[in-house]
Amino acid sequence: MQWHKRIIRGDTTRSTLCWLAANYVRLIHTTGRWQTKGGDHPAHYLTEGKPFIVAFWHQRLLMMPYTWRSVGGDRPFNMLISAHRDGDIISRTIAYFGPKTIAGSTGKGKGGAAALRQILKALKAGEVVGMTPDGPRGPRMRASDGIIQAARMGNVPIFPLTYSASNRKVLGSWDRFVLPLPFSRGVFHWGDPIHVDRKLDEAGIEAKRLELETALTKLTQDTDAALGLKTIPPAGPNEKAKQKRSEMAAEEADK
Repeated sequence: MQWHKRIIRGDTTRSTLCWLAANYVRLIHTTGRWQTKGGDHPAHYLTEGKPFIVAFWHQRLLMMPYTWRSVGGDRPFNMLISAHRDGDIISRTIAYFGPKTIAGSTGKGKGGAAALRQILKALKAGEVVGMTPDGPRGPRMRASDGIIQAARMGNVPIFPLTYSASNRKVLGSWDRFVLPLPFSRGVFHWGDPIHVDRKLDEAGIEAKRLELETALTKLTQDTDAALGLKTIPPAGPNEKAKQKRSEMAAEEADK
């Protein structure tokens, strides 16, 4: 196992990292000038007490707690986070801002089924669930159909969501994680809701998956371009294969 991964396994170290990350998020928001676009639709749903799912790419995870607050979100907000060790760090960081977390993914298997049950339970209670359709391991900006299945079974719409900051660093991670820098101009940008019919067949689910992927990518790239930033493209076929090999190597290193 790599030395830095061994250190991160320590509870004290992880707690410190989460505290630092939460305070960095607060610094970015406090020193920046942030505005919200397209927030009327989700605000209306919140006022009416209607549940929905929020979709955002994994690379835009950092500022999501403040994005939620930007539309007056006062109902419970749940975020689906990987049960992996890295996911635990994200969950602890998010906890500083109030949102609850659901551990797992919407993939196949026992863990995915358990997460889906928690998602549907939250939606039935009138709460909101945030999901990264390309998480937790990608490929980057390529949506899985799990979020469509959750929306279909929960009978709720999906709101695409992103944010961008004029000063940022794009990391070399699989998702090209976006790290905003202090004193930025920032934008929280909501897209139009995507409605999912409960009676969709496999072809219909695939069509909705592609609709969400296209809408969320366009929303994200348009928001970056409006701030004069270089847009980040979705992962191509070669990147997907390379990422799979990297994941296998990482899993071996963890053993």
